[in-house]
Amino acid sequence: MAVRDSAKARRDAHAAGLYPAPLNEGRSRNMQANRRTNTKPEVRLRSALHALGYRFRKDFVMRLDGRRIRPDIVFTRRKVAVFVDGCFWHVCPEHGRQPTTNEWYWAPKLRRNMERDRLANEVLTGSGWIVVRVWEHESLESAVDLVAHGITESNMRSSLVA
Repeated sequence: MAVRDSAKARRDAHAAGLYPAPLNEGRSRNMQANRRTNTKPEVRLRSALHALGYRFRKDFVMRLDGRRIRPDIVFTRRKVAVFVDGCFWHVCPEHGRQPTTNEWYWAPKLRRNMERDRLANEVLTGSGWIVVRVWEHESLESAVDLVAHGITESNMRSSLVA
């Protein structure tokens, strides 16, 4: 029953012009398979960090300055928030590209994603957090180094305060 309701809601949204209808069934399945959490780059990074002895929270909801922010990996005590950004969804300067199909929908959506990322960075840093952003195309070693650097920076900050 829920699947039928979901399909009807999608058809109604397509008809209302809220978002585009899929080009074909294969594309529809492909887009529905995109995950918000537990992406392959995120899981690989978490596994590597855990193997190195780091302990963290995953997909942790934070409410700061009236905003809801949901980093992929959070070191709560150290105040380090890690985001693993997909090249398409967050418009990677190296691999991001402008959409060619249904541009009227995708271009504003990707701009909103970039703006949301910028605001999250501002709110977190303004609240004393260190923000680490890792692109999905970065090597695992590079990603681990970026996170470790963020944690080291956090430790240096806390030793200056104490």
